[in-house]
Amino acid sequence: MELRQAKRKNAKMKLALQGSAGSGKTYSALLLASGIAAWEKVSLIDTEHGSGELYAHLGDYNVLQLDKPFTPERYIKAIEICEDAGMDVIIIDSISHEWDGAGGILSIHSNMTGQNSFANWNKVTPRHNAFVQKILESQCHIIGTIRTKTDYTLNERNGKVVPEKVGLKGITRDGMDYEFTIQFEIDVNHNAVATKDRTGIFSARVEEVITAEHGKQLLQWCNEGISIDEVKHQIQNAKTVEELRNILKTYPEFRKEIEVLAINRKEVLQNIINEPKISGNGISESK
Repeated sequence: MELRQAKRKNAKMKLALQGSAGSGKTYSALLLASGIAAWEKVSLIDTEHGSGELYAHLGDYNVLQLDKPFTPERYIKAIEICEDAGMDVIIIDSISHEWDGAGGILSIHSNMTGQNSFANWNKVTPRHNAFVQKILESQCHIIGTIRTKTDYTLNERNGKVVPEKVGLKGITRDGMDYEFTIQFEIDVNHNAVATKDRTGIFSARVEEVITAEHGKQLLQWCNEGISIDEVKHQIQNAKTVEELRNILKTYPEFRKEIEVLAINRKEVLQNIINEPKISGNGISESK
C-alpha cells in the first residue's frame, strides 16, 4: 500500500447503451464510435444474427460474428481478435447474451449438477468477472449494448398483492452499470439520457439523440490526461533508479506497457554508475 498524488491519465472509454428492442442501441453505438475513431478502426462484435451489418452504409467498419454458445470465454476471445487487429473502438452488441443467452452464465448455472446453488455460483462468477475485467483492462475504447426488460415489484393494494411496473431492467448481472464510465438509457424515440456519467459531460443534459459529435466530446475527455507516450518519455529521461521506481508507482495502470522499458533504462543507469574512470594519478576508479 502506498499513498500517492492523484494524476489524471489518458483514458479508454468504457460505455454502455441500454434500451429495449428498436431503441437504436446499435445505430447509436456506431455513431459514437465514428466520433472516437476512423471507421476502419471500429469493430462490432455481433451477437444479433447479422444485424450489425445493417448499417454498413454509415462507413467501412469491421464486423465479427459471434454465435452461440455465448460463454464469457468466447466474448473474451472476440475482444482479443479485435485488439490484435489494431482496432481503436470495439462495440459489443450485445453484452446481454453473455448473461442470458444460449451458453451464457445463467444457462451454464442452470445446467450444473447438484442442489447447492451458492457453490455453483462460486464456480461461474469468476468466469463472468473475467469477462468484465477484460473490458476494463482493454486498451481499446469499448461500447457495450445492453437489452432491457420490464421490471415489476409485488405490492399490497387494498389487501391484495398485485404486480406493479417499476421501469426497465438491464439484461445483465446486477451491478454491471458500476463498471462503465458512462451509461446511457435510450427510449423508443431514440432519445438518450446519461444515468451515470463520470466525465461530467452529460450529467446536466436533457434527453437527446446520440450523434458522432458526442463521440468527439468523449475522445477529447479521454485525451486530457497524461498519455502512455509521455510516461515512456519520462522513463527514457530518468536520471536515477529511484526516479524510475516513482514513475512505476505513479502509473500502475501502464505497468504492463512500461515495465520492460523501465528495466532497460535501469540497466543503462547502473552501467553508467559502474563505468570506470581515470583519476588524475592514472588509477582506474568507479564512479
